[in-house]
Amino acid sequence: MLTIKKGSKSFYIGDSESAPLAEMIFSADKDIITIEHTFVSDELRGQGAGRQLLQKLAAWVRAENKKIVAVCPFVKKEITKSQEYEDVLYQIPN
Repeated sequence: MLTIKKGSKSFYIGDSESAPLAEMIFSADKDIITIEHTFVSDELRGQGAGRQLLQKLAAWVRAENKKIVAVCPFVKKEITKSQEYEDVLYQIPN
């Protein structure tokens, strides 16, 4: 398991938020967390870094009683593969 840290605008792996080895960038608006972009360096590719970042971010969203909107293609793909994230996905009201 990789060490994941929470920054001001991302969850990241590495020594600093400004120069991460991997990161999941988000923006916050009241109760909605928009996941905008995921980056994983070549050094960490194939180690599940993106999935681990998503799991950590989702755990934080649950703890904060917020919901996720996925703009990032990687996150969109991951959240549709299983029901693990159903509880934190923002549903557009009818």
